[in-house]
Amino acid sequence: MTRMSVPTIELSPAASLPLLDAVKKQLGVVPNLMRLVGNSPAALEGYLSLSGALGKGSIGAKTGERIALAIAEINRCDYCLSAHTYLASNVAKLDAAEISANRHGQSGDAKADAAVRFAASVAVERGHVSDTAVAAVKAAGFTDAEVIEIVLHVALNTLTNYVNSVAHTEIDFPVVNAYSQA
Repeated sequence: MTRMSVPTIELSPAASLPLLDAVKKQLGVVPNLMRLVGNSPAALEGYLSLSGALGKGSIGAKTGERIALAIAEINRCDYCLSAHTYLASNVAKLDAAEISANRHGQSGDAKADAAVRFAASVAVERGHVSDTAVAAVKAAGFTDAEVIEIVLHVALNTLTNYVNSVAHTEIDFPVVNAYSQA
């Protein structure tokens, strides 16, 4: 059971309404996470701003989804695993084997593998990654700017993982459970 209010759009704070409307226009629906975060218009604006900016980054949407899956698994966030498995499959067009690899902090694509492994290291080590980890992601062809984008994808996904874990947000995607909970 959810621990926090997930208001309908109509009962959301007035300042959140245009932001939630933009989410609906982009996705066709307003997921429970967005309505939950919309309890705080400032938090919703901040989340959407960072998410939108990273969406324009150079690592690409597929790599972003791969990172999201790895981080959700590390943080055992069933809501985010469910949402990102759906998005990875239906939007990024990743196959089941790739999604499984991503959840294990890997990828079948060599360059993406370096990004996902690095992202997992950032999450597990709480940012205190080794020189070897940084060298490996850069050796795979990622620029300093792209390494920063990867770190920010980790932060953004950790943020939503934590919000959903604290709130016990009701999952409104096909349910996927973390491996450690299965």
